[in-house]
Parts: sequence; structure tokens; C-alpha cells
Amino acid sequence: MLFVGDDWAEDHHDVEVQDEDGRILRRARLPEGIAGIAKFGEIAATFLDDGDQPEQVLVCIEVDRGPWVNALIAAGYRVFGVDPKQAHRYREILASSGAKSDKGDAHALAEMMRTRRHQLRESGGDSEIADAVKVVARAHQTMIWERTRHLLRLRAALREYFPAILLVCSALDLDLSSRPILGLLAKAPTPARAAKLTKSQIMPLLKGRRNKEAKAIEIQQILREQHLGQPDRVTDAYAASVRASVAVLDVVIEQIAELAKEVDAHFSQHPDHEIYLSQPGMGPTLGPRVLAEFGDDPHRFRHSKARKNYAGTSPITIQSGKSRIVSARFVHNDRLVDALMAQAHAAFMHDEGARAYYRRQRAREVEHNAALRQVANRLVGILHGCLARGIPYDPDTAWKDQTPAAA
Repeated sequence: MLFVGDDWAEDHHDVEVQDEDGRILRRARLPEGIAGIAKFGEIAATFLDDGDQPEQVLVCIEVDRGPWVNALIAAGYRVFGVDPKQAHRYREILASSGAKSDKGDAHALAEMMRTRRHQLRESGGDSEIADAVKVVARAHQTMIWERTRHLLRLRAALREYFPAILLVCSALDLDLSSRPILGLLAKAPTPARAAKLTKSQIMPLLKGRRNKEAKAIEIQQILREQHLGQPDRVTDAYAASVRASVAVLDVVIEQIAELAKEVDAHFSQHPDHEIYLSQPGMGPTLGPRVLAEFGDDPHRFRHSKARKNYAGTSPITIQSGKSRIVSARFVHNDRLVDALMAQAHAAFMHDEGARAYYRRQRAREVEHNAALRQVANRLVGILHGCLARGIPYDPDTAWKDQTPAAA
């Protein structure tokens, strides 16, 4: 067996090769790209006999995806992607002085690979379709986050110089990202211009909505009322920034819709998509996100507890002497936890089994968020069982330990 520590940077890789006894066989700096992978193969071949196989080369690196990792896996090497924080903690074991270098990082990764490989998770077990779902699902979620950021900035600016728009949103129950509001801001980004809008100019912005005429009159009245504002020059400056924000939001909203189509197109091709969609509270948005973060490697999670631990929904115990504390996991995959908590909330609203399980936790005087997290943890276990058996969600099987009293 060869154990390789690979400390990567944008344009190069520092590698260290060790044998099973921890002897350093080779250190090298390889360029990123085809030339670097070719050189990596030459180094590995130097220490392998004719009958040896590429899977006898175990590589530890602080990333689990990308062209370099894909090339190593395609060559037959076994790659283990470790969390940077995990690698940092291991470096502290080897060098308590705090000294750091690329060569030292490669050494620490090789040592971790050699001594703790049973604790590391191997990369490359996911299918191509699962990787594709991961790319588009993450892009879709990131774009939604971007929309939220721009909306918050827009709201803050409007509150400073154009509060009438926020009153329109409240009075007509419209979201700030809705087409009528964005169209109104694009047409009249200042209070003075908005006050001059006629009913016939406002009505086209309400296309597709009921009672357009009445709503247009209400909007016109709000815009023509007296509101606190800013001096003209400051108002013009705010208007310029709002026009830019509206233009960006138009593009972001359009691309969110386009990415949603891509997510659905890729997710629908995955063989497990019906199992995911059968889960309570999990629809065409959350299903792809959960699949993307869990992956579909059948050997990644040996049992439901391992999947729950990875999800970050299971509690952790901190015990020392007579002190014992059970708390939530604060180190987790934010994307996965967000999706699972959203699923738990939706399941609580629409699934009898999930609602009964939630009420059971509340009866134990568990607070709302903690109870919801326990529902999410239970749902992860149910999902694991369904995937392991290749069957859809069945409420009778999933909640068979529920008692009528618990409901």
C-alpha cells in the first residue's frame, strides 16, 4: 500500500508518498492539470510492482471533487477527501508549535491516510447523474440566496427614501420580488415620478391578477399620499441604486426559473427520484437538494445512524466526570440541514405520522426547534431504510412504533 498526502493549491500540488511503515518514499511539487496527473502516475508506478493495482494507492486531499480528484479516481486510485478543519486538527497533533508549510501539510495528510484511513470517507462513489443533480441543485439554491440578499438590500434602500413602496406591498399582500413591484420600481424609481403615475399606467403591471382596477386605484392612492423622504439629490442617488438592484433581480429571478427546470430534468433521470419524492414533506425542490448532499454511493452510509450523523440532525453527547450534556450538532452541512428542516416542517404540516412524532417530543417538554430537529432525524432514518430496500415511503411501516396515545 502507498499512502499519499496531497496538499493542493490553485496551480500546484505538494505530494508526499509513504509506505506502510511510515517511511517517506518521495516528495514532489506537481503542476495542476494533465502534466501533473501524468507525473503523479509516474511517481506511483515507481513504487508499485508489476502485479500491483492502482487501488493500492490511497490519496488524502482536502477536497472531494473537481477535475484533479476525478482524474485520480479515473486512474484507479482511491481518493479520500477530508474536511479542512479535520486536517487542521490533525496537523496540531503532529506539530503543536503551530508551524505550517505546504510540505508539512502534505506530510500530515499522508500520516492521516496511513493511520486513520478507517475513519475517512472515500470519494468518487456517486454516479454521474447524482453529481449532475448536485451541481444544478446547489446552483439553484445559491441563486435563491442571492435573490434574498438583493431583496434585503432593496428593502433597506426603499425604507430610507421610498417607504410608500413598502406600504403598497403590505396593503396588497405583494412580495417585494413580485413582478408588479419590480415593474413599478423600474417605471418610477422615485416618489415624485411614482406619484404622477395614472391608473392606466399601473394596470398593465397587474397583468394576470384579479380586481386589477381596484388594486391600481389603491396603489395610486398610496403613492400620492405624503411620506417621509430624502432631499432630491439623495433621492436621485437612491433611485440609481434601486434601478441597478431591480435589473439584477430581474435576471436572478429569471435564472432561478431556468435552473429549476434543469434541476427537474436531471433529478427525474435518477433511479431513486421516486423514492425521494415519496418522502413526507419532500417535493421537487427539496428532493434534489437532499439527494445532492447525501449522494447515491450505496456504501457511503453503512447504517441509518451514519447517515443521521452526516446529516447533522442527530444529537451529540459531551460527557466529562459527572457532567453530561446532549446538544445539537453545530458543525454540519448547511445546505443539507436547511433542506431537512424544511422537509420536517412540511411533514409536520401534512403527514399524520410526523405530526404524532412531533407531539410526542413536545409532550416530553422539548422545545419547538429541537422537536422539529428530531422529526428531521427520524425522517432521515426513514429515507435511509427506503433507499436501502429500494421501496417508497409507507406511513404504516415508517411510524409503526407510534401509539395512538402519542398522537
